[in-house]
Amino acid sequence: MPDHHPRKRFGQNFLTDANIVGKIIEAVAPQPGDRLVEIGPGRGALTQALLERVDTLDAVELDRDLAPDLEALAATDRLRVHVADALSFNFVTLAERRGGPLRVVGNLPYNIASPLVFHLLDQLSAVTDMHFMLQREVVDRMAARPGSKIYGRLSVMVQAQCQVTPLFRVPPGAFYPEPQVTSAVIRLRPSPADAPRPRDHATFSAVVARAFQARRKTLRNALKGLCSPEAMGAAGIDPGARAETLSVADYVRLADTAAGRPGPEKES
Repeated sequence: MPDHHPRKRFGQNFLTDANIVGKIIEAVAPQPGDRLVEIGPGRGALTQALLERVDTLDAVELDRDLAPDLEALAATDRLRVHVADALSFNFVTLAERRGGPLRVVGNLPYNIASPLVFHLLDQLSAVTDMHFMLQREVVDRMAARPGSKIYGRLSVMVQAQCQVTPLFRVPPGAFYPEPQVTSAVIRLRPSPADAPRPRDHATFSAVVARAFQARRKTLRNALKGLCSPEAMGAAGIDPGARAETLSVADYVRLADTAAGRPGPEKES
C-alpha cells in the first residue's frame, strides 16, 4: 500500500511487524466461513493476512483516504470497506446482513479504545468474539481482579459480560509511528449463558459507576441515594466495604437487589 502519513487526530499507529501480525492471526485462528470484521485496518498489514484465511472480510475505517488502497487488496466481493466511525457503527445490522454473529478484530486507536469496547458491549448479541490490540494498561485494567489498585469500572463492566483473556504484549517498535506506550492483545468472548447477569442493566451500570467514582468512600456513602444500606445487607454486601473489594458477582447481586427493592433513598 502506498505511503500514508499517519494522522494524529485519528490516533493512527500502523502495525508494521510481520511477526506480530502472525501472532495475532494465530490467536484469532480465522476460518474460511467466519463473519470477520476488522476495525481500523489502516494500511492493511493485518487485513492482508486475514484475507488469506477467510472468504470475505468487512473492514470499518474512519480515514476515507485509506479506503481505495484497502479495497485494492482484494476483489470487491471479498473485502467490503465501510468508511465509518466505529464508535457509531451498527454491528447488529451488519450481523443481520451477514447471517449471524460477527468475529471482531482490530488495532484500536488508544484514544477511543474504552468507548469502543463499551459500544460493542452494547451490541454483544451480534458478536462471537473480539480480539483487540490496546494500550497495555487498558488490557491490565480489563483483566484486573478485586482488591487490585487497577480494578475499576472498566474491569467490572467488561467482566460482567465477557470472558477476558490477555494474550501477549507488543512493543512500541512494532508500529509506525512508534507510540509512547507498550500495547497488548486481548481476547473478549461473551460469557456463557449460566454466568451471573444483572436483571436491570441500567441499574447495574449506575451502581458500578457511582461506586468507583467515589472509590475512597465506603459503599454506604458512595451509593447514597441509589442503594440503601438495607439493600446492601439484603444482597450480602457490607455497607462499610469499598468499591474495589467487590467481585463482579457481588455487583450483579447488589444491583439486582437495588432494582427490586428501591427503598426510601432511591433517586428518581
